[in-house]
Amino acid sequence: MVSLFLEFPVGPYTASIWVVLIWIAILIATVFLTKIIQRLLKRYLKRPNLKIRGTRITLLRILNQVIYVSAFILAFQAFRIEEDEISLRVFLQYDIIPKFGSFHLSFMDIISIVILFAVCRFIINVFRIYMERRFKDSEDFDEGTRFVYVQLAKYIVYTFAVIISLQILFENLSFLLTGSAVFLGALGFGVQNIFKDMVSGIILLFEGTIKVGDIIRVIQPSTSEEMIARVLKINVRTTKIETRDGNTLIIPNSTLTQDHVENWSFGSDLTRFNIKVGVAYGSDTELVRKLLKQAALSHPEVKKTEPIIVRMNDFGNNALEMELFFWADQTWQVELHKSEIRFEIDRLFRQHGIVIPFPQRTLHIPESVKTTSSKSTDE
Repeated sequence: MVSLFLEFPVGPYTASIWVVLIWIAILIATVFLTKIIQRLLKRYLKRPNLKIRGTRITLLRILNQVIYVSAFILAFQAFRIEEDEISLRVFLQYDIIPKFGSFHLSFMDIISIVILFAVCRFIINVFRIYMERRFKDSEDFDEGTRFVYVQLAKYIVYTFAVIISLQILFENLSFLLTGSAVFLGALGFGVQNIFKDMVSGIILLFEGTIKVGDIIRVIQPSTSEEMIARVLKINVRTTKIETRDGNTLIIPNSTLTQDHVENWSFGSDLTRFNIKVGVAYGSDTELVRKLLKQAALSHPEVKKTEPIIVRMNDFGNNALEMELFFWADQTWQVELHKSEIRFEIDRLFRQHGIVIPFPQRTLHIPESVKTTSSKSTDE
């Protein structure tokens, strides 16, 4: 039968079953306390003067970090049940893994790395709050710009955190840097596309020509296919976008820097769109011009203050090739608006007898061929 007072070593000290029960009780109490404080804080943050987007989540994260650090310090005091004297410094300096070369791992190392990344997260959260409070009323500082600055801060802060963590675990980093240089040199040949996407991501974040929330039109030169999408998130290597069908796609950043991309949210909101249509030869072209303008003006999204142009592009094989140009906002549903205008064009053309022809071919058979075919049939 296992004794209820079973003891086992935890670093330089001894923990019994009672110490473990205290740890469990502290953990449960910490979880409940966190939930209660979060509820109270959410009520407080609903006040009108504190309704800043993202601030509530950031403050809750900071509060969670403070509570769990306090719970760790309190749980450490449970060792006093089995030990007369305890020292946090002795506990933290205890080597979990014996020193091997320049590598060493102690409780202090683990706690230092955890605290380091917690401080990094705290710095980023504070930076996020500062950006929201500082530029919340600025017209030039939208959500996409804020996201870019926060992402850059993350990359810079966490890069330094990784370097400092390696210095904590290794007394001498020279051998690690020498080995990694050879390794990265060999690895670079196999992951060229990944590095290309990462460089493209840095370019996107720094230039700011494409930001979160923008509506873009991507045209692939090789296939001439186009895609309309909304930018959801820009990472170092990939970008998350949402198509009109509601699908979420993850595309490499090099697609946005190398392919032809139109940013409908960059610059003016107005864009000129076009609709092509063919009419039969012999149609009244002036009437066609009038009906096309009437169809465009009937749509509420078409800007009435901008010129509407009807142009005859060419004398086609089967029809007179006409093209309607109009101005509208670069909306998410612009293709739907163009479809509604096409329905109106079809209705007006039917009402006024304008024919939209389809491809036709007339075969002229020479008399000699007809005679030869008749003789073969008679035989």
